[in-house]
Amino acid sequence: MYYEFEGLPPNSEKPVTKEDQLREFAARLARFTNTPVQNLLSWNDAFFWLDKAIDDTRKTVVMLDEISWMGSGDSNFSGILRNAWESLFHRHDRLVFVICGSVSAWIKENILGSTGFTGRFSRDYVLTELSLAECAEFWRPHVGNLAPREIFDILSVTGGVPRYLEEIDPGLTPEENIRRLCFRKEGELYNDFDAIFNPIFGDRVMKQRRILSLLADGAMSGSEIAKKMGEDRNGRIAEMLRELSEGGFVDSDPGINPETGEESRVSRYRLRDNYSRFYLKFIEPRKAQIKRGAYRFTTLTSLPEWNAVMGLAFENLIVNNAVELYPHLGVGATTIESAAPFRSVRKDRSGRRRVCQVDLLIQTPRTAYVVEVKRKDIDGGVEKDVEGKMKLLHVRKNVSKRPVLVYDGEISPRVEADGYFAALIPARRLLGI
Repeated sequence: MYYEFEGLPPNSEKPVTKEDQLREFAARLARFTNTPVQNLLSWNDAFFWLDKAIDDTRKTVVMLDEISWMGSGDSNFSGILRNAWESLFHRHDRLVFVICGSVSAWIKENILGSTGFTGRFSRDYVLTELSLAECAEFWRPHVGNLAPREIFDILSVTGGVPRYLEEIDPGLTPEENIRRLCFRKEGELYNDFDAIFNPIFGDRVMKQRRILSLLADGAMSGSEIAKKMGEDRNGRIAEMLRELSEGGFVDSDPGINPETGEESRVSRYRLRDNYSRFYLKFIEPRKAQIKRGAYRFTTLTSLPEWNAVMGLAFENLIVNNAVELYPHLGVGATTIESAAPFRSVRKDRSGRRRVCQVDLLIQTPRTAYVVEVKRKDIDGGVEKDVEGKMKLLHVRKNVSKRPVLVYDGEISPRVEADGYFAALIPARRLLGI
């Protein structure tokens, strides 16, 4: 038996109350058990009747999805759930009880971080995005007829989140899919960010939202973020960044210093979640117009900053899926010491500030692969750009430097003939097409 209960998302027009959540719970329970709808007055009532529905002769899975939404209207929710587990649910030997949600800060504070639940968990998972090849399966049976750019445009908006990809109509163009999901008030992606980062979850979640806004334009160090927000770097900001990392919204892998072989001392946080970037850059500034049904655009490329934001999002997709590059480089995952964006700043002999910024630096004990990621047609100019980075990149003794290009677009025959790059990887290969 499988019983799934999902919390109702926050609503900016009409606040969702505890009573609303209980009515939804009661309706689902009645549907699952084929019994009349109960008038649930409290979560104690809800869990009592759920317990009555569990049949000990059968294996049963109970899933409370979006639990942060479910419990947001009752400050005693987590305590009631704990008591229900202790007095009711834990007695069922064939019961698997799952709680899940997208507001990781709420779950950590009210469930994982609560002493009342200590020792009561069998598993704790953070679900990651799908790989690029797995994402491509959502376009079957059309995938072989599509330009990779169409798929990457959608993934640059959704990332590899299955729930978002389920809403894609593979028969429609990216413009129509994105228009339908993002720029209509009933669209899944119009509403979801506000449901996750909503004031009902408190000041902490709203500050996390502010952090994502700061990272939407590019990576920053923790101290830079703290300064922008007027906060102490080693206080709440560090904890909020850690929670955002655990929730898959940001990443801070410092990699190793190619010059010393030791872990880099400075971590730079990047916005890992492509949907959050798209929402903050394109949907949020137009929220009021979209709500009125007054926002229109002709093509995606006509949106301000489209190419810049999509270029950053495409780069982000490749970095998030760095492990899929390893077979194309002829290296195994066991030999990889580090795979992360790299940035160094130093002064040359004349005192000028020189910045070396590598989209992705993959390091093995003997080789540093300098990976350049481009979402455009490739001509000879890219070789000069990468060579400049190669000269600024300092590596330790007996380590070679090899340039790699990952691209979505047409490539000049001259670039292929020059043989400058150790590997030329068209992004479509990562999609498996």
